[in-house]
Amino acid sequence: MKFKNPIISGFYPDPSICRVEDDFYLVTSSFEYFPGVPIFHSTDLVNWKQIGHCLTTPKQLPLNETPSSCGIYAPTIRFHEGVFYMVTTNVLEGGNFYVTATDPAGPWSEPIWFEDSQGIDPSFFFDEDGKCYLTGTGGDHEKPGIYQVEIDVQTGKYLSESKFIWGGTGGAYPEGPHLYKIGEYYYLMISEGGTEYRHMLTISRSKHPYGPFESYEGNPILTHRSLNHPIQATGHADLVQHTDGSWWAVFLAFRPIGYPKKHHLGRETFLAPVTWTEDGWPIVGEMGVVGEEIEHESITSEQRFDWKEREDFDQSVLDHKWIYRRNPIEENYVLNEQEGSLSLLGSSAMLRDTATHTFVGRRQEHFDCEVSTLMRFDPQNAEEAGLTIFANENYHYEIDLRYVNGKTEVFFRKNVGSISVVEKSFDYEESTIELRILADPEWYKFEIVSPNGEVVYLGSGECGLLATEVSGGFTGNVFGLYATGNGEKRQNEARFDWFTYKVNK
Repeated sequence: MKFKNPIISGFYPDPSICRVEDDFYLVTSSFEYFPGVPIFHSTDLVNWKQIGHCLTTPKQLPLNETPSSCGIYAPTIRFHEGVFYMVTTNVLEGGNFYVTATDPAGPWSEPIWFEDSQGIDPSFFFDEDGKCYLTGTGGDHEKPGIYQVEIDVQTGKYLSESKFIWGGTGGAYPEGPHLYKIGEYYYLMISEGGTEYRHMLTISRSKHPYGPFESYEGNPILTHRSLNHPIQATGHADLVQHTDGSWWAVFLAFRPIGYPKKHHLGRETFLAPVTWTEDGWPIVGEMGVVGEEIEHESITSEQRFDWKEREDFDQSVLDHKWIYRRNPIEENYVLNEQEGSLSLLGSSAMLRDTATHTFVGRRQEHFDCEVSTLMRFDPQNAEEAGLTIFANENYHYEIDLRYVNGKTEVFFRKNVGSISVVEKSFDYEESTIELRILADPEWYKFEIVSPNGEVVYLGSGECGLLATEVSGGFTGNVFGLYATGNGEKRQNEARFDWFTYKVNK
C-alpha cells in the first residue's frame, strides 16, 4: 500500500523512534516551545497520533528568556526492561539530561542531568551485556566528531571516560549519532553537512561498541544534496525494525517553495524503507533518495492524518497540538470550559521580546490552509491582542485590535528583521471580531469579519519572508493567539471563543 511523506507535517524535526512489541513511539525536538518533546504513537508506521509531551513542567523544561531556536535540541527515545528513556539537550539551561516513564503518555520523571554535560544530540544504547552507552557530539573537545561514554542509567553518573569514536566522512557538523547492534556488528549512524541543503546520513560499523569504526564506502546512505527534488535536507535519522522484519528510517527533511527556494513549515518527519546490501550495509530509500509517495508491501493500513479542525475551548485542558513560547505565566491563560472560551491576559512582554509573553499557538502543518478565531476584546491603555503567524521574535505578521490615541482600531502589521510596519489600520467600534489568515504556498492573506458579516481584506505577506532562509533558526511557523500590554501588565482579557484550522488541499 502507498503512503505519503511527510508522515508528520509541520515543525516536528529530529525524529527518534523505538518499537515495543507491536507499538511504535516517536519523539521530536521542540526548541523554545512548551511543553517540550512531543511524543507520538503508531501501530503501522504511517498513522501517528500525538499522546502527549515528555517535558511538561518548568522543572523538566526551564526556558527562562530562551531565544528562538534554543531550548530543546534533538531527543532520542529508547525502551529497556519496561522503562522508556528520553534523552536530550537544553542548550542554555543545563545541557544534556534524560527523563523516564513506564507509560509513554506520561507522567515522565524529574530530569537526571549528566555531571559532565558536553555537546548535543545525546543517544542511549543498551547493550546485550546490560551496559548503557551515551553517544553524542564532542562539545568543547578540540576534535569534532562523535564521543561515547558508559553510564549508570539509574543515576546518570559516568562509568568511564568520554572517548572519541568516529569523525564521520569529512562533512561539516558530524552529529545526531545513534548506535545499534544488528547481527554481529555495532552500527554507528550520524548526520553530516549541517541540517540544511547539504545534509546527509552516513554510517560506519565495528565489532566493538567503541570501535574502531569502518566507514561504509558507499556513504552517504541518504542525501538529496545537489538534487532538484521537492524534499530537501534529508538527514538526522533513526532506524527501527517493523514487526514483519523489514527495516525503516524516520528522518527530518523540509519542503522548499518557489525560487530561490525557501521553506517556512520547518523541518518535518519523513519515513522511508531501508534495504541491506549483500555485505551488510543499510541503504535508505532508493539508493539514498526518498520520494513524496512510497509503496511498500509492509504498509497494510490506509494512511489517515490525526486532525482536529475546530477548537471550542470547552475542555479543562488544551489539545496536545497547542504550545506556548517558553514557560507560560499560568494566570495569563484561563480556559472557561463551561462557556467555551480561552481568555488571555497580556503581560508586559511583546512578541519581539525574549521575555515570556502571552502566546499560545499551533504549528502550521500545511501550505494551503485557513485559520480563524472569534475574539472579544475591549482594549485600554496601549493593550493589543489578536492572531499572528510567527517565525521568531523578529519575523512575524499579525492582525489585531489595539488601543491607540483614545480609541480602538484594527491593524495589520508586518515585522521583518529590524523593520516593523503597520500596513493597514482603521477605527473599530465593536468589541467582537473574527480574525482570519489564509495561507497558500507563497502568501499569507489577512482578513477580518465584523459582527454584521462584513469581510474586510487587510493585506498580504510573503511566506518567504518568514522562511528559515530569511529568518534563520531551526523552527517552523506557528499560528498564534496572543495578548500584550506593550510594556505593562494589563487587566483586560482577550477572550477567544473558538479557533479553526481548515486544510484547503
